[in-house]
Amino acid sequence: MVDYHAANNQSSVGGPQTYMEQENDWDRDLLLDPAWEKQQRKTFTAWCNSHLRKAGTQIENIEEDFRDGLKLMLLLEVISGERLPKPERGKMRVHKINNVNKALDFIASKGVKLVSIGAEEIVDGNAKMTLGMIWTIILRFAIQDISVEETSAKEGLLLWCQRKTAPYKNVNVQNFHISWKDGLAFNALIHRHRPDLIDYDSLRKDDPVTNLNNAFEVAEKHLDIPKMLDAEDIVNTARPDEKAIMTYVSSFYHAFSGAQKVPSDL
Repeated sequence: MVDYHAANNQSSVGGPQTYMEQENDWDRDLLLDPAWEKQQRKTFTAWCNSHLRKAGTQIENIEEDFRDGLKLMLLLEVISGERLPKPERGKMRVHKINNVNKALDFIASKGVKLVSIGAEEIVDGNAKMTLGMIWTIILRFAIQDISVEETSAKEGLLLWCQRKTAPYKNVNVQNFHISWKDGLAFNALIHRHRPDLIDYDSLRKDDPVTNLNNAFEVAEKHLDIPKMLDAEDIVNTARPDEKAIMTYVSSFYHAFSGAQKVPSDL
């Protein structure tokens, strides 16, 4: 069973540790918040599809399309570059459970602590547990290995954002929720690496929907980063979902970290 609050047991700094031990303030019951669940569903679906498209397939309903384990196993193969055991093609429940268990076993082999999400819940289409499982995968394969100076994972990603956006007026990234609500931080990240794509000085702090949509559209069209968030949802939510924001921002990190348009120590 998978505990989506327990990611990889490794850290690039300080030796082995459970990454999610740093995240005790994250309440898993918040997944039940309708606004946050909506944001996670959209973001996680887009993130999965950004990888599944490399294998020529997509998902539409995140809790339905992983129930037989086939696309789940395929997703893990794409993002890891490794082969999983051969899936079972039968239609019976036992075949689906066996496939999901193969996926969960693979996740466990990457150091993720498995304690509270079982194959049966995924096969049954449990939305909360499916979102939790996908968050575990995102943490392990998109966020866990981020390392900036002497910080890693979530803290490393936050520091990277702070370093890149520091020169920009009206941007003060302190977290992965309200710091992004006005859209300026997203635009600053893009402008820092691709100033040809964003007219930053034309953006207004009091027009968040326009700012957010501008960043999302530019990222999708020019950076091959799919739209994972909805501007109206972010603006109309008192505190946007942290997991959704982190997932989307991690895509910018991976898009830009290899490009080295800006010296890495800035």
